[in-house]
Amino acid sequence: MSLAADRQTLTVALIGNPNTGKSTLFGALAGVRQRVGNYPGVTVEKKIGQMVCQGRQLTLVDLPGTYSLAPRSPDEMVAVDVLLGRQTDAPPIDVVLSIVDASNLERNLYLVSQALELGLPTVVALNMTDVARERGIEIDVGQLSARLGIPVVETQANKRRGIDELASALVRAADEKRQPVETPFPAPFKEEVCRLDALFNQAGQAPIPRPLLERLLLDTSGYLENHLLTNGRASLAAELRAARDRLAQAGCGVPAVEALARYGWVAQVLDGVVTRPQVRLQTLGDRIDRLLTHRVWGSLFFLAMMIVVFQSVFRLAEYPMEWIEAAMGATAAGVEQRLPAGALQSLIVKGLIGGVGSVLVFLPQIVILFFFIAVLEDCGYMARAAYLMDKLMSRVGLSGKSFIPLLSSFACAIPGVMATRVIENRRDRLTTILVAPLMSCSARLPVYTLLIAAFIPDRSYAAGLIGLQGLTMTAMYLIGIVTAVLVALALKSTLLRGPTPPFVMELPTYKWPSPGTVVHRMVERGWSFVRRAGTLVVAVSVLVWAALYYPHNADVVEAPFAAHKQQLEDRLLQLRADDPRRERVEAELRTVEYEIDGAYSRQSLLGRLGRFIEPAVRPLGWDWRIGSAAIASFPAREVVVATLGILYNLGEDVDLDEFDDRNRLHAALRKATWEDTGQPVFNVPVALSIMVFFALCAQCASTLVVIKRETNSWIWPLFTFVYMTVLAYLAAMATYQIGIMFT
Repeated sequence: MSLAADRQTLTVALIGNPNTGKSTLFGALAGVRQRVGNYPGVTVEKKIGQMVCQGRQLTLVDLPGTYSLAPRSPDEMVAVDVLLGRQTDAPPIDVVLSIVDASNLERNLYLVSQALELGLPTVVALNMTDVARERGIEIDVGQLSARLGIPVVETQANKRRGIDELASALVRAADEKRQPVETPFPAPFKEEVCRLDALFNQAGQAPIPRPLLERLLLDTSGYLENHLLTNGRASLAAELRAARDRLAQAGCGVPAVEALARYGWVAQVLDGVVTRPQVRLQTLGDRIDRLLTHRVWGSLFFLAMMIVVFQSVFRLAEYPMEWIEAAMGATAAGVEQRLPAGALQSLIVKGLIGGVGSVLVFLPQIVILFFFIAVLEDCGYMARAAYLMDKLMSRVGLSGKSFIPLLSSFACAIPGVMATRVIENRRDRLTTILVAPLMSCSARLPVYTLLIAAFIPDRSYAAGLIGLQGLTMTAMYLIGIVTAVLVALALKSTLLRGPTPPFVMELPTYKWPSPGTVVHRMVERGWSFVRRAGTLVVAVSVLVWAALYYPHNADVVEAPFAAHKQQLEDRLLQLRADDPRRERVEAELRTVEYEIDGAYSRQSLLGRLGRFIEPAVRPLGWDWRIGSAAIASFPAREVVVATLGILYNLGEDVDLDEFDDRNRLHAALRKATWEDTGQPVFNVPVALSIMVFFALCAQCASTLVVIKRETNSWIWPLFTFVYMTVLAYLAAMATYQIGIMFT
């Protein structure tokens, strides 16, 4: 009996190659009782699930998919540390659950052989057995279990077959004590490991587990050497190199010796256990792949698929977004009716409710986008898309896996940044994260729409097929794409220098998406968006409100308008409800109230800050009001339209559904003049300057918070903010200065 037999709670670590159905199996075991977090100090995602079997509580730890327990990155190091009990915030592992693809046992058992050497109770889940049968593969499960010396349970995770049997096997395995399986390495290798063990684990030094010593000897990349040979062990690097030289002389050169030894062991285990047809059967998936991975037809299908996805993201999200906006508007109206006018009412309505609404309004797009991503991933198509795009992405130093996150960022940079988790290479992932915010997201559209409709002439070319306004909108998107390419090239040749990693991705078997997995990913990502990003946006929105509200000196601000306002209010009291003059007086009274709001804004902290920075933004063609709006929009780009409305005496209820000259904000922008010269503030170069600034600037606190979460450091969001702000400023200045030369 093992020590685990005395405990009611068992910890089970799930390991497996990518595309073996590990996440689906984890979901089938844990159900809704799962949570997601990050291990401290690294970006690797930590999934924890709970289940009960035979009166025992099982804590499931879903480790990242990997082909080998050979750590070459911090993320992979965490997986090894968890299995060896070296991760401080993770409980000791009682059972290892190794998920293998029944249709590809030769490759999958490589990882199983490494897990068996840890000496932990181990159970193998023989998953995707239906795929193996479709390919004519027969497996003697009983004989396989006997040769491995551990339980082997057939499962089909997407249909929840074998789940109860697997859970029972985990409980039984935890109660059985077992010894580590002897490594399949040749004698010279084992002798060198013993020699290193004696040298490295001297008195006064924290011991290095034997499996890590083997990995250290085999790892020629230098990652483990830098990770383990510290605190007095650095001098042993020479011993390590000498050991490798002796192995090379003995015909056991590293790292090739491991592949030869382990695959030799796998061949012995599977001899007589697996029967395959003499001629590989052509499956439906093979026929589909001939189309979807074709250079021409596959690319056209991918383009059509992306058009469908993003059209759906925008179209399907329209009504939910309107419902959220209506709900937030009704809530704000209800608060306004119940609270007297003043700071508290303004704080709740404009600060808190407005802040929550600015986050929640994008939730439908997030959920819908992740629905499509989850479906495409779970059915196996996303790997094909990455394969198609690899050649294009490699030209800027990235791999095909960066394409989907960047494409996702056109809807919103937040899911785009979160989608980079599929990129194993740290430099590639970080580069993708840093350029993802340059893709023009939907939050930039109000700015583009407002300024293009107001200042770009409605001219048509090519017999009306091409419009100047449409070309301008397209140019704004192209600016982000071209800049992202240039920034990626710069990062990959400087801060994140390194060779473009070879794109190695197994094309998973096609299968019907699991509804449970799809729904769980949608809910998980949606809640993650609200929880991680929403809190900071609310806080920043309150700060912006305070900056626009204070100092709220009514005696000073309202005095110039008091007599006129009182006169209009008195006239309203004298007019009957059906008097045709009443509408004109109400409109005039609203104009006075908007002018009062504008006066408050000019005297506010934000207005004063705008006046202070006006010398810095004048080269961009901006006055203090545009500068104030840009400052206010740094937490969230969509704030800029409402801020311009307040600063130009129109209130916050700006209607962007009207694109003609009667639009009040358009008219106000056209009439705006410089206070010192009386010349118009806005013209085509100024409008282009503002759009270019918004196309390139990091005006989204939510995205910066998510970047911090994904990189586990404030350095990279600060770097993103600084480099994008500098780029935006310089590009906007160049746009304006060049533009005025031609006007």
